[in-house]
Amino acid sequence: MTESKYTKPERISLKGHAEYNEKWVQDLLAEDSSIIGLGDLVLRDRERIQPRAGRLDLLLQDPDTQRRYEVEIQLGATDEAHIIRTIEYWDIERKRYPQYDHCAVLIAEDITSRFLNVVSLFNGTIPLIAIQMQALRVGPLITLVCTTVMDEMARGLVDEDEDAEATPTDRTYWEKKATRSTVALADDVLKLLHSFDGTLKLRYNKFYIGLEKDARVYNFVQLRPRKNVLNFELKLPQSVELDEKIEKAGLETLEYNKRWSYYRLRLTQKDIATQSQLLTELSKLAYDRRASA
Repeated sequence: MTESKYTKPERISLKGHAEYNEKWVQDLLAEDSSIIGLGDLVLRDRERIQPRAGRLDLLLQDPDTQRRYEVEIQLGATDEAHIIRTIEYWDIERKRYPQYDHCAVLIAEDITSRFLNVVSLFNGTIPLIAIQMQALRVGPLITLVCTTVMDEMARGLVDEDEDAEATPTDRTYWEKKATRSTVALADDVLKLLHSFDGTLKLRYNKFYIGLEKDARVYNFVQLRPRKNVLNFELKLPQSVELDEKIEKAGLETLEYNKRWSYYRLRLTQKDIATQSQLLTELSKLAYDRRASA
């Protein structure tokens, strides 16, 4: 058995380094954006000229969701100028290309506590990710390690006591608002959900039928019975893969809800019967995301 050997990495300060400078970092991340840790992103542009505001280091885009990341690189510790610049570039790009979802990203060697305190004041309003990078020498090799120290604030799950839509009602209310047959479709959907969690129950609210688990709100899907169909909403991030699966199944879709990240499908009794496997698969994906939240 070969004896394993340990080599202690040596941290290299990039600020002021003659060889491993900002251009070196930019070249590295432009060639392989997966180093950043935000997925397999595509380089859209680098040193992108901003009107009266300098140059954006990197513009990256998620090929699945089409989300764009405005990336500012800083050697050394974070400072006020780079915070402002990062937000300014993000603001310029989102106004120029409002058809995309945008996120500001600041990558620095040292993310200071002061920076985190300041940014926390508006995080949630401005989608901002802070990533700390470390250049390490391991023997004859140099590597760059990126660690997300502040992710953008996710919108919280809507609790019953926070949501005006969640005023409790009952099944009779929905049978009058819609029809008995479309409310019964909610029962059919619940049967699909029971294939992976038999403890789930329907929870009747004023504007939708949600779910509960162990007497607590557990919404990862929402059901809205109408006169002839059941609107079925799944809390999942939009992706090309899911779009293609839904389209291939021939299910009728409503516009994706970007604000709350919901796929919206319009189901009939036939749809639930013939596409039960796909609906269960999509529901399980949403369930797993809810469980890990």
